[in-house]
Amino acid sequence: MKLNKMVFAVLIIMLLLPSSLLAADFDWMPAFNIQAQADPSGFRAKMAARFNIGDAQITTVLSNFPKPADAYVALRLGEMSGRPVQQVTEQYKQGKGRGWGVLAKSLGIKPGSPAFHALKRGNDLYDTKGNGKGKGKGKSKKNK
Repeated sequence: MKLNKMVFAVLIIMLLLPSSLLAADFDWMPAFNIQAQADPSGFRAKMAARFNIGDAQITTVLSNFPKPADAYVALRLGEMSGRPVQQVTEQYKQGKGRGWGVLAKSLGIKPGSPAFHALKRGNDLYDTKGNGKGKGKGKSKKNK
């Protein structure tokens, strides 16, 4: 079964990675990539629904980033900054290797903001914990 092999591969990767890497920012990205690559048509459907974009734009965005999770983050940063994904893509290519925090800052998103922290903690396509949901507003506090 493909799913059992995928779960086994994820477990092996988690065991081999140092624990400090597992606690790093954007630690959800490897699992996201595995899920997206295991079901490309389902991933594309989720992206289309989540960002309200067509297949042609999904193809364009995916062609500009090395992994599906990177394309997702670019779309989220565009959403959070109110800028088109083409501008996010250009900024990404100009600052390649500098990190998502630097890119966010160049787009006017404060890396320490609640919205950016939510994005670092998770995504809203595959995340079952609810991290990273919404359009950059951060989490609201519950009444005590």
